[in-house]
Amino acid sequence: MLALRLTRGAHPAVHLRRALVALASAGTGFLLLCVLGYAMSHAESPASSALRLAWCLTPLAATVHLATAVARTDPATRPRPGLSAVGLGPGRLMTISAATTALSCALGSLLALLVFLQLRGDVAGGPVGGTAAAFLAAGRPLPFPAALTLLALVPAIASTTVALVLRPRDARPAAAPRGYGRFGAYGRSVAQETFGAYGRFGARLRGGSTGHRSADAVLPAAVMSAPTERPAAPAPDPDPDPARPPAPRHPPAGLPWGVAVLAAGLAVEAYAGGATGGSRLALPGGLATGAPGILIGWVLTALGLALAGPGLTHLCGRLLQSARPGALRLLAGRVLMEEATRIGRPLGVLCAVASGMVAMAALFDADRPGFGPLTTLGTLLVAGCAVTTLLTAAVEARQARSDTTAALLRLGAPVTMLRGAAGLRAGALLAVFGPLTLVVAELAALPLAR
Repeated sequence: MLALRLTRGAHPAVHLRRALVALASAGTGFLLLCVLGYAMSHAESPASSALRLAWCLTPLAATVHLATAVARTDPATRPRPGLSAVGLGPGRLMTISAATTALSCALGSLLALLVFLQLRGDVAGGPVGGTAAAFLAAGRPLPFPAALTLLALVPAIASTTVALVLRPRDARPAAAPRGYGRFGAYGRSVAQETFGAYGRFGARLRGGSTGHRSADAVLPAAVMSAPTERPAAPAPDPDPDPARPPAPRHPPAGLPWGVAVLAAGLAVEAYAGGATGGSRLALPGGLATGAPGILIGWVLTALGLALAGPGLTHLCGRLLQSARPGALRLLAGRVLMEEATRIGRPLGVLCAVASGMVAMAALFDADRPGFGPLTTLGTLLVAGCAVTTLLTAAVEARQARSDTTAALLRLGAPVTMLRGAAGLRAGALLAVFGPLTLVVAELAALPLAR
């Protein structure tokens, strides 16, 4: 009930992002139902149905990625100081975020089921004819348990992923160092304040205001006053934000792994493309056929780009600050280095999706039939989810540095400089990720073009 109230009372921009999640869930659910209809109509070829189900994993992953990014930027479920006192700690807010994500995806799955039943003719009117009849199985009864199982995949996986990403982190203070025994921090305070100050300055400073007292009289008074004289250490945040990654002081560690996985994927594609014989897999839309190793190579390539995205973004920020930077380049570079993890991973995923689309466009032949409706729907769904996820991450980064932007404006920084820094960041990312996308696309399409 609380998740429903927070969902209903949110900002219109938040409602728009949740509507996009529901729309993506509807598209993925419709593709899964079409695979079920194809399997019912072609019971004699289970391998073809399994291949189509495997191709649906890409829209499913894109939808889950978008749902996770939207849940991270939801202001209604962001931890704030004082919420733990009313029972809304990080664990409870994580549960609300997962429930909100499941609700949005469930609405999308319900919409997909209604559209699928309408096209089959089970709700009103007659079934759709033509080539779409092979994916609807209009003349056969629909097994609702199987359909509901497929439709439950997106809400279940998305809510579980959100719960894992937004799970509360351990914010307990570090334990007392060895040597202090059972006295803990009190013994450390006494050791630092009492014996340090008394040993350095002696009893003469104490005796200046309290008279000529012996060390036996001064030492107990110093011990009793030491815990109150030492300033208290700042307490840890009781409501840490699990969606906000810590500021990286060092470059992200995924760049070498991403380059290695990317090189391995391209090597697997080249080896599989040069092999003769064996089974062949058809690409969506009938563009070309290739060995199963090419599909594995594409997956490794996409994973490598996603892993290398934060490291490349951090490298862009460091390059902007090279060779005697001015205020504009220094500000743009520092922001890129600060947001490397937040922006780099969605940017790497978008780079992988764009390279796949460029490779498919390179394999397109005018003599062959064009994309089918389901292939077009899947391509638009994956591309739309990747772009929306990147824009959502940009909104999250803007919210995270809102205090810094306000401080710069109070110090007299012109708005044009902030806009120029944003444009410089976008240009630097485009200059690095654009050629990389084209090169990876050409290398990925080369084994299939032989």
